[in-house]
Amino acid sequence: MSFSKDRPFLLVGAGKMGGAMLSGWLAEGVDPAAIVVADPNLSDEIGAMLAKHGVRHVAAAPADLTAGIVLVAVKPQLMDQVLPQLKTIVDANTLVLSIAAGTPVSKFQQYFGRVPICRCMPNTPAMVQRGITAVFPTQEVTDAQRADVTKLLSSVGKVVWLDAEDQIDLVTGVSGSGPAYVFFLAEALCEAGKAAGLPDDIAQELAVATVCGAGELMHQTGEHPSLLRRNVTSPNGTTAAALDVLMHAEGLQPVMTDAVAAAIRRAKELAE
Repeated sequence: MSFSKDRPFLLVGAGKMGGAMLSGWLAEGVDPAAIVVADPNLSDEIGAMLAKHGVRHVAAAPADLTAGIVLVAVKPQLMDQVLPQLKTIVDANTLVLSIAAGTPVSKFQQYFGRVPICRCMPNTPAMVQRGITAVFPTQEVTDAQRADVTKLLSSVGKVVWLDAEDQIDLVTGVSGSGPAYVFFLAEALCEAGKAAGLPDDIAQELAVATVCGAGELMHQTGEHPSLLRRNVTSPNGTTAAALDVLMHAEGLQPVMTDAVAAAIRRAKELAE
């Protein structure tokens, strides 16, 4: 791996996403002694996890440390405050990972120079090891470092590699923000059930279980969603009647296309 006790893995920011990824790595057996977490405002939950595993915690990155890997998991608006503090920690062989939306590779190069950098876009199902992370590497990233990144990120879900940095914004619109779309689908299905006359608790249980079950079916079968949809749609049946509404020219698809486009536009604005 690209890090060790002497050149540790430095996690800068242990919020929900950074904490979820750290939890996945510890579960996969990453040596806690090779990890340092820098965060001035740890949650009680993350603090307890660090104490349980014996992971070193500091409020700010120590100046006498040289990292093997640095994962920057802070909000984009904090970058100009945080990155200068990391300049002495990053050398030519340090692999820099970022999961900050809207923060281009050039921002990191401004502070660190032409070091190996991977810009990553995970999503929140990483919290239950079912996420997917898209990664754009700079040309300085070696094959060995790519293998390390794949191994690390696979502990919290799937990994896909991108050929161009501008694809990160597209990924943000689909999978980065995508879990919220699915949550809203469950919410809308619940409300529809209530409107039809189901008790609130029953409508919620049915909607959540249906969305979770359908997702697991896609995951386990590996079939294309359109095939699974056709498999459960009998001609002139109840599902077909519902899909006539959802798949209408003014139904779900154009709304979803507009929603993803709006997220992409916002991602590009954040990078300006």
